[in-house]
Amino acid sequence: MNSLKETLLDWRDGLVDLLPDTRPIRWILLALAVYLLIALVVGIIWSLTPDYFDPREKAAAYAAEDGVEIVTGSVTTAALMGVMDTLLEKPGGYLHNDRFPPGIWLDNMPNWEYGALIQVRDLSRAMREVFSRSQSQSTEDEDLSAAEPRYHFDSNSWVLPSSESEYRKAQDFTRSYFRRLSDSGQAEAQFFARADNLRYWLSTVNTRLGSLSQRLSASVGQRRLNTDLAGDVGASQSTAAPAEMEVKTPWLQIDDVFYEARGTTWALIHFLKAVEVDFADVLQQKNARVSLKQIIRELEASQETVWSPMILNGTGFGLVANHSLVMASYISRANAAIIDLRDLLLQG
Repeated sequence: MNSLKETLLDWRDGLVDLLPDTRPIRWILLALAVYLLIALVVGIIWSLTPDYFDPREKAAAYAAEDGVEIVTGSVTTAALMGVMDTLLEKPGGYLHNDRFPPGIWLDNMPNWEYGALIQVRDLSRAMREVFSRSQSQSTEDEDLSAAEPRYHFDSNSWVLPSSESEYRKAQDFTRSYFRRLSDSGQAEAQFFARADNLRYWLSTVNTRLGSLSQRLSASVGQRRLNTDLAGDVGASQSTAAPAEMEVKTPWLQIDDVFYEARGTTWALIHFLKAVEVDFADVLQQKNARVSLKQIIRELEASQETVWSPMILNGTGFGLVANHSLVMASYISRANAAIIDLRDLLLQG
């Protein structure tokens, strides 16, 4: 027994010789544990969805800062800038291109940001191509033509240049356009609230929501018939495709698609509320205002709190919820209402 005790003591002394002072290691391990705990708490805070803002109040705040008046197009432009400001200035800032903890560990908020960013890009393109132009042969607005490609800059760029720096430059050009809208001395800066212009942007929204609905529905896997060429006898495509295929979202990407959809609908709510103000006369004449309000209501339902600690992926009629299918339901109903709204705007 004594020999065993002496052997253990010898081993201990040998370890002490190798590590003559273990206190620095203990402090390093303790510091690492504290850092990981802080990073966990900060990551939870950074993953919280930002609050809504009122596009009219945002336009009033921008106008007060710049000393200008609110005119047709001011609210939509302010909504565009407000959503982008939220992505850049919310707790944690823009996380999609983070390379260090805790941002690099997060995936829900970066995907939420990407969904909102896609809507910013689509609206900025619509503003450049149609909202600010009276007809197809008119010239582009100089500020919007500079802002739109910067909103489309690589969302993952960390440095040289960073995504944030390019998006802030885009914001500066958009802010310049916002100021020029109400300047009677710069008649080339215009926002044309016309039914055909609104239909152009809603067409883009239509395709975005349709794609998201399909991707969300694929969370449980589906056998789909190929309808790519349906309805056109003379239609053709580049290469042959199977008549039937199985579409299923990979398990690790289910929550990514869900939060991208949440970010998309969050941004769209603000843009549609802004459109309701700037296109008020058009919507009133077409008796389409209630249709727009219904779209907003469907999208707001998609922003309800997710009480589960993770995105559940049960079967369609199983015992466990499927959050992706619920989100797809709201988006599909909103998308169907957008199609109806586009038809209303087309009528005389």
